[in-house]
Amino acid sequence: MGLHNRLFSMICLAGLLLGITGFSAGSTSAASFPPLKSSVGMVLSSHPIANNIGMQVLKDGANAVDAAVAVGYALAVVLPAAGNLGGGGFALIHMAKGDTVALDFREVAPANASRDMYLNDKGEVVPNASTEGFLAAGVPGTVAGMSAMLERYGTRSLAQLIAPSIEYAESGYVVGPGQAESFAANAKRFRSYPSASKYFLKPDGTPYREDEIFAQKDLAKTLRLIAADGAAAFYEGPIADMISADMAAKGGLITKSDLAKYAPVWRDPVWGTYRGYEVVSMCPPSSGGIHIVQILNILEGYDLESMGFSSSSAVHVMAEAMRYAYADRSEFLGDPDFVKVPTAGLTSKNYAAEIRSKISLERATPSSEVKPGAPWQHEGTNTTHYSIVDRYGNAVAVTYTINGSYGCGEAIEGAGFLMNNEMDDFSIKPGVPNLYGLVGGDANAIEPYKRPLSSMSPSMVFGDGRLFMVLGSPGGARIITTVLQVILNVIDHTMDIREAVDAPRIHMQWVPDEIRIEKRGLSKDVESKLTAMGHNVVVRAPMGDVNAILVDPATGILYGAGDSRNRDMVPSFSY
Repeated sequence: MGLHNRLFSMICLAGLLLGITGFSAGSTSAASFPPLKSSVGMVLSSHPIANNIGMQVLKDGANAVDAAVAVGYALAVVLPAAGNLGGGGFALIHMAKGDTVALDFREVAPANASRDMYLNDKGEVVPNASTEGFLAAGVPGTVAGMSAMLERYGTRSLAQLIAPSIEYAESGYVVGPGQAESFAANAKRFRSYPSASKYFLKPDGTPYREDEIFAQKDLAKTLRLIAADGAAAFYEGPIADMISADMAAKGGLITKSDLAKYAPVWRDPVWGTYRGYEVVSMCPPSSGGIHIVQILNILEGYDLESMGFSSSSAVHVMAEAMRYAYADRSEFLGDPDFVKVPTAGLTSKNYAAEIRSKISLERATPSSEVKPGAPWQHEGTNTTHYSIVDRYGNAVAVTYTINGSYGCGEAIEGAGFLMNNEMDDFSIKPGVPNLYGLVGGDANAIEPYKRPLSSMSPSMVFGDGRLFMVLGSPGGARIITTVLQVILNVIDHTMDIREAVDAPRIHMQWVPDEIRIEKRGLSKDVESKLTAMGHNVVVRAPMGDVNAILVDPATGILYGAGDSRNRDMVPSFSY
């Protein structure tokens, strides 16, 4: 029995034990139900309607890419806070008989964007300029991305795959508890924008409540145009006309020429190894893959299994590895079509050893003492995520976004969808934190047609050359550490996929100098030990919304888990 099969056997045994007992006190959400199980394919997104649409595509004999396109459009209808037509993202695609590739359909800065566009005459950042209204929007990539993956790997027509989403937009769907809370929390913001108020509030100006029907007639019309004419309808046809007209009327920069010039990019993903497994994730302009591999490389030098899950020693070395990676992120990461990113150096085992030599096992390293490293010398010559595996062994991991919740807050009049506020992901002023507290530099400065840096991390893990895990998460700056910890939970702590997804999480991103934890995520004893070591431990809101699939290497049976942190998901549904 190989390493991969032995680990899976241990995971199954651990899962049986943990499934009975759950986590000890301190866990964010002790597991009370087993992972989902299927032998005919699996779709895991952040909304049950999207899951069922995707699963029906697989049951009809189509492949994972077909299902990914159907789910992408479904989430644009049923998850408007993050699912989108007006945003962008990344896809990692593994075809069982060939390619493992990355598709970059990230937004780009409009032609009229400029480096200091969000600064006043004194060189100070104008509050909310990069997050609110159409000036915050980059040229969307989602529609082009869906068409690109379908044209290259799909087996069904776009019209077939969009049809269920058109019906849900036209006739409506029942609002769940989480979405009702989200609508209520954003009602005041919607009222600031007439189009958003029209589309996302009831006629009397109040938010939709749980169990009420939410329909989107104009969005249904937009989807019909895309179903009939594909991406051309969005980037050159009537939808482009609506976008450019609304932008011109309301202070946005996106023109019809910007839309016509947009193109997604096929790229090589980032590859790394961890304890005999291959880890594959998104390449720049996402920082996700590079820093997941970098942190894994650093942690490979520690025995996390013997340290124990959520022990002070394990949390300490994890936080220190994260600290150094995020410092590097601030300096070296950007759009590879505009800047040279030292990918090989940052993901080098030797560079990880160099960082590890700086980490003390007894004390925290103040972030003020940590500077971006020198990866060049190691060079060789809100958001949502869904994971899909089909019966043929093909897999797709997609993370896409409009950045902040409900993007820039403004919707396209007549088209019914929100635009992103992705321009905030650029370094609007070097050294000034963005919406997620991330600091950037010149490598991520605004330039026309440049893609802003991202943390999105659609990822896969392979064991003995076979697909083992497909996963990803939303969460802004915390995406990288969320995906990382699910991988660690499976490989180092032999958790089943349900326990690995639901386990408490930590996060450290260099600046601010703090370890972020979830409520009841660590025991008081561990918190005290970390504080004594010099860490600043703070309790924040839950992190991430992981959708992960694990493949049994012996049988090919799929085991999946959607995050229990998502209130609108149910523990199981029909496969």
